[in-house]
Amino acid sequence: MIRQETPTHWLLVTHPDHADVAGQFADAWGNDRFAPPKPYDAIRYAVYHHDDGWLARDTAPVLTKDNRPEAFTRQLVGAYSAFEEIDLPSYLKVRGDATAAVAAVDPAAAIFVSMHTYNLLSEQADVNTIRPEHRQAHADFLSAQLAWQQQTAAQLGLDQSALQRGFEFLQCCDNLSLIVCSGYDVPRDLRHTHPDRSGQRHAIRCTPVNPALYTLDPWISDRPEIVLEIPYRSLAKSACGTLSAFQSAWNQAPLQRHRLMLRPAR
Repeated sequence: MIRQETPTHWLLVTHPDHADVAGQFADAWGNDRFAPPKPYDAIRYAVYHHDDGWLARDTAPVLTKDNRPEAFTRQLVGAYSAFEEIDLPSYLKVRGDATAAVAAVDPAAAIFVSMHTYNLLSEQADVNTIRPEHRQAHADFLSAQLAWQQQTAAQLGLDQSALQRGFEFLQCCDNLSLIVCSGYDVPRDLRHTHPDRSGQRHAIRCTPVNPALYTLDPWISDRPEIVLEIPYRSLAKSACGTLSAFQSAWNQAPLQRHRLMLRPAR
């Protein structure tokens, strides 16, 4: 879940819906200056499905110890402790399920998902927060993911440069979606630098103007603006005092859509 907060309500986006927003951004990428990455079909599938492992958990969401919906929040953008607000064993299962679900359909796409997972649990994780009894499971999980990546890439004949580009693109789209879905309100560069058609790399600056408008610099699309549709549910805080009340409110809440624009910086 990705969570925003108002004085009276929680605004909640499921991980698969967040991934759909990332996919909408991926679909808009490409213009005279910036080319879509290759192999595009596999990378696109990875972007759209990189959080499929959350399907079961987000269907029956839970509360944290302080009665907040368990979720990723804007406070974690740029300081992402990969485990969000859930325990590490549950997080490892979610991430492993994501790779497996994508691998069943497109093994090449699953490599990008696995690389994303590996990065979240190594470079982006504060390993000092891992409880001693979970450290071996964490290390074993990373070793298994890396071994699977290498074996599958060799079987498919994918070179490292293509894998790296697809991984960076997935994380860029994921980052953009987390920013807009969490209501992050400070300018920041999207994850990684990205090559133009000449090979020169650029940081892409994402700047919030208001809750319905963000700008990008440089502009990466041949569209004059990118329209993102963000599915979410709004739950009154007063309805979330217990887990059963929260889950009942979740099941009854209608799915709404927030329309958000991305435009070139002026």
